Amino acid sequence: MAKKQFKTESKRILDLMINSIYTHKEIFLREIISNASDAIDKLAYKALTDGDGSFDRSKLAITLIPDEAGRTLTVRDNGVGMTKEELETNLGTIAKSGSLQFKKDMAQAEGVGENDLDIIGQFGVGFYSAFMVADRLTVTSRAYGSDEAWRWESSGADGYTITPCEKAEVGTEIVMSIKPDADEEDYSQYLRTATLERLVKKYSDYIHYPIRMEVERTHMKERPADAGEDYKPEYETVKEWATLNSMVPLWQRPKSEVKSEEYNDFYKEKYGDWEDPLSVIHISAEGAVEYKALLYLPAHAPFDFHTRDYQKGLQLYSSGVMIMDKCADLLPEHFRFVKGVVDSSDFSLNISREVLQHTRQLKVIAANLEKKIKAELLRIQKEDRPKYEQFWKAFGLQLKVGVVSDYGAHKDLLKDLLLFWSTKEDKLTTLAEYTGRMPQAQKYIYYACGEDAAKLSKLPQAERILDQGYEILCLTEEPDEFVINALGEADGKSFKSINDEDALPETDEAKAALEKKTEENKDVLDFVQETLGDKIHAARLSKLLKSGAVCMTTDGPISLEMEKYFQRMEPEAAGQMKAQRVLELNPDSGAFAALRDAMENDKELAKKYAELLYSQALLIAGLPLEDPAAYTELVCSLMK
Repeated sequence: MAKKQFKTESKRILDLMINSIYTHKEIFLREIISNASDAIDKLAYKALTDGDGSFDRSKLAITLIPDEAGRTLTVRDNGVGMTKEELETNLGTIAKSGSLQFKKDMAQAEGVGENDLDIIGQFGVGFYSAFMVADRLTVTSRAYGSDEAWRWESSGADGYTITPCEKAEVGTEIVMSIKPDADEEDYSQYLRTATLERLVKKYSDYIHYPIRMEVERTHMKERPADAGEDYKPEYETVKEWATLNSMVPLWQRPKSEVKSEEYNDFYKEKYGDWEDPLSVIHISAEGAVEYKALLYLPAHAPFDFHTRDYQKGLQLYSSGVMIMDKCADLLPEHFRFVKGVVDSSDFSLNISREVLQHTRQLKVIAANLEKKIKAELLRIQKEDRPKYEQFWKAFGLQLKVGVVSDYGAHKDLLKDLLLFWSTKEDKLTTLAEYTGRMPQAQKYIYYACGEDAAKLSKLPQAERILDQGYEILCLTEEPDEFVINALGEADGKSFKSINDEDALPETDEAKAALEKKTEENKDVLDFVQETLGDKIHAARLSKLLKSGAVCMTTDGPISLEMEKYFQRMEPEAAGQMKAQRVLELNPDSGAFAALRDAMENDKELAKKYAELLYSQALLIAGLPLEDPAAYTELVCSLMK
């Protein structure tokens, strides 16, 4: 029979298929198997609608036959098959999908929606992906209800032939003549059973029908009845037919039928973790968008979680076929630690089925998953606090970053999940728990920033807050102060640093008394300012101190903790992000009295006292001494 030419601009489209549409050559097997699965789906549907009582669903299967010697890979199905006209239409016209037309025809005939039919293919291009690894394709097919069989053959853009042939059973067989190996391409791998098993497991594990292949398996021989105590087990390698795919995914089964051990085993096998997950979220959603999902909260952070190499995302399936290994759009950044899969036939896929088109369905599912994840975290927080604190230790920092990111867009969603160390409880607490314990007279939620909670509770400026019976949140991680600034308030209560002058209400008498003392000691403050120079922005008498002699605070928007953060993150630009340091002195302390006395009697000694108080304030604030050796010499000189 004369060779026919492809319809449309075949050479250009085939070149696009092979070189541009698909990212990885190995994807061809997924496409061919998906087409076979579609063909079996069509047969099952036709047999059901035709009332064929002889139809045996248990015999439906997809068979792989690699032939390394002949350098061919055969994929065989016992699906609906194709007539000569269908071979001409479906394979002779690139980008003509038989599956898509089948869905339209059945929907019209049966009065159902096209989305109610579980058929994957819709673009009519997946078949031609085989040309990425094969230089010739031979398709032999016999249609359901027909006695005729036809063979379609092509070596690519130069066209194809269709000839009659013999085929005993209904279905389709595709023989791919694998290309010779090239310098940079090992095409022979697609003839090895190990590679084929791996690709089936990766892309087609949940195809509804068994994918079978003859493989070599090693077994222990049966122990002879007369074997003695010194018998050593013997093994033999035999060829046997094996089903490569598991067919029914865990997430497709009802929750009531899945044991916790099955959830955990699936997680550990799929994600290579040695530890059971902290929690499992199994979702079966119906409505405007239907999908199933199986999400896991890991018990610990992966080793690369805080590196640029870590990739977030959920595995994405459509009708049992893996479309994407990591779909980042289904997870917000603040929940990037979640592992799992999502399966839906409602996704709008692009032509290669490798990436998604950004659709309303995708956004709806992503929003629903975000709510489900938060709800599960809140449940654990309330019902199993130790488990939640284990989660917090692993991923709490990620939630804090989520509060700050995107200009605080997610703060309302995440604030209920946050934990901070409490001076009163001496353990981690939520903001809701803190506000629930607040005395009626307490106006603010108090916090202190530093590197260690135990040290923060002993800060001199914390004394007056604690003496009121008020609780202080200890902010000990880098994003904490930014988180508090982003939140602004919780349960109607504003946040207030213990370093703020108005942290506690002040009477008019107290204000007047401090103003009087400031005026009386202006010469001391001026002397300290002059002595320390540009080390400080100002020296002032403190409203914050009760029994302590000195502390360091700031003026302006940059706090001491922010200054430390910028020094760590961007040391080259840290000089531009320095806090305006204020040295606060307690006028009622013995140290202040000694400073005043020295000013009147020994100015050099007074300068030493000023330097000493400044250095002590730095140490209390957790800031580095500018010259530790000079500080040591200063202390020693005062001991003489």
